[in-house]
Amino acid sequence: MIIKKQFYINGEWADPVTPREHNIINPATEEAIATISLGSAVDVDKAVAAAKAAFETYSQTTREERIALLEKIIALYMGRMGEIAGAISSEMGAPMWWASAAQAPSGLGHFMEALKILKTYEFESKIGNSHLVREPIGVCALITPWNWPINQIACKVAPALATGCTMVLKPSELAPLDAMILAEIFHEAGVPKGVFNLVNGDGQGVGVPMSSHRDVDFVSFTGSTRAGIEIAKNAAPTVKRVAQELGGKSPNIILADADIAKAVTMGVRQCFGNSGQSCNAPTRMLVPRGELETAKAAAKAAAESTMVGDPASDAKGIIGPISNGRQYEKVQGMIAQAISEKMEIVAGGIGRPEGFNKGYFARPTVIVSPDNRTFIAQEEVFGPVLTIIPYDSEEEAVAMANDTPYGLAGYVQSGDVAHAKAVAKRIRAGNVHINGASSDLGTPFGGYKQSGTGREWGEFGFEEFLEVKAVSGWGD
Repeated sequence: MIIKKQFYINGEWADPVTPREHNIINPATEEAIATISLGSAVDVDKAVAAAKAAFETYSQTTREERIALLEKIIALYMGRMGEIAGAISSEMGAPMWWASAAQAPSGLGHFMEALKILKTYEFESKIGNSHLVREPIGVCALITPWNWPINQIACKVAPALATGCTMVLKPSELAPLDAMILAEIFHEAGVPKGVFNLVNGDGQGVGVPMSSHRDVDFVSFTGSTRAGIEIAKNAAPTVKRVAQELGGKSPNIILADADIAKAVTMGVRQCFGNSGQSCNAPTRMLVPRGELETAKAAAKAAAESTMVGDPASDAKGIIGPISNGRQYEKVQGMIAQAISEKMEIVAGGIGRPEGFNKGYFARPTVIVSPDNRTFIAQEEVFGPVLTIIPYDSEEEAVAMANDTPYGLAGYVQSGDVAHAKAVAKRIRAGNVHINGASSDLGTPFGGYKQSGTGREWGEFGFEEFLEVKAVSGWGD
């Protein structure tokens, strides 16, 4: 059992003011693997005060100093990559192959991207007789989720460090162990005292006082749309900037000129990656009505060949459990509701896969919805559940793709790239993928509508942490 009850505040590990024990549960075994303490508003006050004091000096550091700091962090991160992958696997259920190939490296990628941008970014420019200065925004409250833990931490922390900001991080209380390893890396790298602070806790005890704190200048939040709304309300009285990456119900339009079976198989695999626990997963598959039977057969084969396994094993290509019990029950309930509403279950269903009698393992499931207005077509599931919806015309497909309160991502598959591009332009989403293309870490990541505000990753994410000052009369 791992015991990590302290928080990282002002460059040292500190005891919580009022300890409140919380067990970290391995979703594959349903057993406790670690004990942390949940924080309170008093702990947040201490962390914010440390960040505020540190901002006075860290905001004045040079580009070269911050480059050197990021280079040290990257080197140390690389040395502990396996440890980070192991923590993520045990705390949120990512299979070791996936934690090692995708989860842990994604964090490293964001630090490397921030370093790359920092080396050439123009913090000063000129318009007419005025001088523009891009300055660090101040103290940042960073609130991150459990599904891609180090990825979401790094894509906030890395640009914050690069731009000269100070910060308080609240990782998910369900998956905080990787964040605590990162704090150890920062300490060894020599991140100045107070620049980075970590307070574990839940939304009510730590998230609320962070997002409403008068000395916090910027809140960056990743999580559910419901929680994002509350974050925005908490931040509003102090008129601080808020950036949010929220939920999604991303459409995957398979056009009539695509290889239907191949496109469906790819779409199923993309949907089920990370056990379906990605906010940008292509969970609504829109197929031509005349190709519905072909699509169902391909989806059934793909789902039934998706292997669910023990995340601690060496098996490649498996998916792991749902990351926590509450989410597992939600996924099971949504599948059960689809069954009660007489929807066709092409593959999977309720309950654990064969061979599992414990753990939050879900069956890879494919459901056919008669149209885009059912609950399963509109509500985010966040599990290995794909909904297939038939369409009669391309116009209808685009309309259905946009008929959602979300707008994080969209997918288009076609045998004609020019055709796919034309459809992609009509999708109201922050990221669109043609024929399965993956995102580049330098591209902006974020959504339209209730999928959030602002952008992360690359230069666009970098600029979320900067304010712009115009100094008129500067001259040459």
